[in-house]
Amino acid sequence: MTESSGPALVVGLGNPGPEYERTRHNVGFLVADVLAERVGGRFAVHKKSGADLLQARLDGRQILIAKPRTYMNLSGRPVAALAKFFQVPPAQVIVVHDELDLPFGTIRLKQGGGEGGHNGLRSISQALTTKDYLRTRIGISRPPGRQDPADYVLKPFAAPERKEVPVIVEQAADAVELLLKAGLETAQNQLH
Repeated sequence: MTESSGPALVVGLGNPGPEYERTRHNVGFLVADVLAERVGGRFAVHKKSGADLLQARLDGRQILIAKPRTYMNLSGRPVAALAKFFQVPPAQVIVVHDELDLPFGTIRLKQGGGEGGHNGLRSISQALTTKDYLRTRIGISRPPGRQDPADYVLKPFAAPERKEVPVIVEQAADAVELLLKAGLETAQNQLH
């Protein structure tokens, strides 16, 4: 990501509704909430996209923080609608999501790549017609034993993990801010 004066769209992925609130799959929503808190803003429904949206400024740049109001596997439509409405190119879209293939609590930044079976990413790639958007990946580890990954991501964090989640979410929000301010390469060099 190069320094840009245009808007950036930060999308926290999750599922709507209280039953999913504290699940592994909703870690993106938690990061979006922390970012909203940091800029002192509130989410409002953006009717044209079907997402909760907060518009803010970070270092003078317009930042859009969004949480799709659809289920995870349908996240692409609201993300593409926001990107189109605010004229944000895919390279300025940052998707914050849970990642089974990273150890719990690990945070990694990347641009493009596969979806690794993540239905939210698959939906976004299809709707944007590219995989070339930015990702802030938050490790949730693989499920223990033979537990189905689809069930695992929809379960709440285990008790020992729950204590660490607030810190991890803050670190992920820091990573998003660093990515916005410094660009991908610099942010990766500092974070990884």
